[in-house]
Amino acid sequence: MDHDRRQFLFVSTAAGLGGALPARAASPHPTAPRTEPTAVETPNGSTLPWRVQDGVKIGHLVVAPVRHEFAPGLEGNCYGYNGRVHGPTIEAVEGDRVRIYVTNRLDVPTTVHWHGMLVPNGMDGVGGLTQRSIEPGETFRYEFDLGKAGTFMFHSHHDEMVQMAMGLVGMFVVHPKAPSGPLPDRDFVYMLGEWALKVGTERPDPNEMKDFNVLTLNGKVFPATAPMVVKTGQRVRIRIGNLSAMDHHPMHLHGHAFTVTATDGGDIPPSARCPETTVLVAAGQTRTIEFVADAPGDWAFHCHMTHHVMTQMGHDIPNLVGVDPSLFDRQLAKVLPTFLQMGRGDEQDPAAEDTTMPKNSLPMVGGLGGHGYVTMGGMVTVLKVRDGITGYDDPGYYTAPAGTLANVALPEELARDGIRVD
Repeated sequence: MDHDRRQFLFVSTAAGLGGALPARAASPHPTAPRTEPTAVETPNGSTLPWRVQDGVKIGHLVVAPVRHEFAPGLEGNCYGYNGRVHGPTIEAVEGDRVRIYVTNRLDVPTTVHWHGMLVPNGMDGVGGLTQRSIEPGETFRYEFDLGKAGTFMFHSHHDEMVQMAMGLVGMFVVHPKAPSGPLPDRDFVYMLGEWALKVGTERPDPNEMKDFNVLTLNGKVFPATAPMVVKTGQRVRIRIGNLSAMDHHPMHLHGHAFTVTATDGGDIPPSARCPETTVLVAAGQTRTIEFVADAPGDWAFHCHMTHHVMTQMGHDIPNLVGVDPSLFDRQLAKVLPTFLQMGRGDEQDPAAEDTTMPKNSLPMVGGLGGHGYVTMGGMVTVLKVRDGITGYDDPGYYTAPAGTLANVALPEELARDGIRVD
């Protein structure tokens, strides 16, 4: 961890257990307990830099139009903080005094609301109610003490239907001054988002109320979402914030059970925690989960709303389940020999680029995995747990040990177990 990322940290001795985690067998690769807070990591994102002056941490958010890539092949004209969607994660420690300047480079007014945080009324950021809005070209100063630890969010509170839908949201993590439980080895932060971006267009539609077709983790859709890479036996914390427009998101983790340890209202008492594999994160909420990564492999972490693991869904396409499209292909090919059915690629080269895709669009599902094409998209990423790694670069695909990979059943196996498939 470099010096800039350590500047908010302090040495602390963890006390107590903070609630037992769901257990499998003891990990063969236990890690030593940490004695200082772990800097959070925002996959595909960034962290706001601080400058410290007279004991005050000073940061700067610049609100402006940004060109954002959801995944290669799909870009949008959005709004962002400091040149990105979503804004940089703001990270500090309980008891800090922070001074955050906000410069408005939009052509419309804006504000910043500190969602879930306890701040003076005049710093709450609701345009017209607690302050006047920040006009184009102006810079406002927000300053307050961080009296409460937790996982929070920030977002525009001026014409929020438009400005939040265009990307003006971010995460705000306040570490406790005196942690009450064991500290994680890896601490990840995710902002959930949903966008209405019609195929071939480049500007999200903020008026949409139901047909959101680009579902994101930290502004990215699978397979562009960066994986979470951890060492076997490490304690992992995942902080999840939801400022998507209209939907809740049941976030499901494969291969592990976890406990929900905190909400944006505060820590959950250990006696109230229970094992889960899915946590519902409603709009406007944060949830924090923790677990020990004791199972090596490539494990999906995704929203379990089935249409949220797709991208730019074809809502107006007729139901073709059970229809053989090859008949249509052959007839069309008679008059258009260069026709390629969208999403299928060239028969001689299945990996060839599909030139029939509309401009600025992605297939509804898909990305390469270790065993072929992964038929998911949207709000999906991968937890990669590995033995023996020394860093956190993407280790590639997982190789399953002998005897632990589902595969084609051999005739002798079927006969042995009395299975008839004819």
